[in-house]
Amino acid sequence: MSISPDILFTIAGFPVTNTVISTVITDIVLIALVLSIRKFMSVNPGKIQNAFEAVSEYFYDMTSGNAGSRASYIHPWVLSIFLFIVVSNLTALFPGFETVRFLNASDGHHGVPLLRGATSDLNLTLALAVISVVMTHYFSVKYTGIKAYIGRFLSFTMFPIMLFVGILEFMNEITKLISFSFRLFGNIYSGEVVISTMYSMFPIGLPVPFIMLEVLIAVIQAMVFAILTMSFMSMFTDKAH
Repeated sequence: MSISPDILFTIAGFPVTNTVISTVITDIVLIALVLSIRKFMSVNPGKIQNAFEAVSEYFYDMTSGNAGSRASYIHPWVLSIFLFIVVSNLTALFPGFETVRFLNASDGHHGVPLLRGATSDLNLTLALAVISVVMTHYFSVKYTGIKAYIGRFLSFTMFPIMLFVGILEFMNEITKLISFSFRLFGNIYSGEVVISTMYSMFPIGLPVPFIMLEVLIAVIQAMVFAILTMSFMSMFTDKAH
């Protein structure tokens, strides 16, 4: 299993990889889930509506506890990030991922996997990290003001101590991108490698405990990404911070 995604074909010069196909599948699953809940929403909710409401309330209560009234605009982002990552991680554990092969002229008769976990692609996890950090700074400017936002990174009070602190704050924003993207990518990619190895050694029975462990990791990693985003958004939109 290569560390980079496999290119299946190109459209107008744009390479379409197996992780792009998986990302589209994740989007379709999420859209279908939301439309289904919306269509069958009831005052006497079924199991799917109950589960969705429980997840939404859990993240809203957590966001409200940290950000207070600012939870109204932070919560939708946190919930969206969690749902996208957890659905992407879990669908990658379904049969067919890494096993169904796509044949093309450059890969010979063995072909390449048609589907691969979307979050096992560093490009996607980096894109999610950029979205999280950029929206955090956008909310900071919008709700604390441009003066307070710039003052977080550039201040001449208590010179040169606060100036040095501002430089550290700026460097911390760069490390966020690295830690966000590599943590999620590393955990999901390594899990896929382990399961693939188990299938190659003994395909019946042996992979089961590792798949159960990967289900747990898939949920935990989605929660870590969402909670960190919530924490940074709460902190950067707090005028007193």
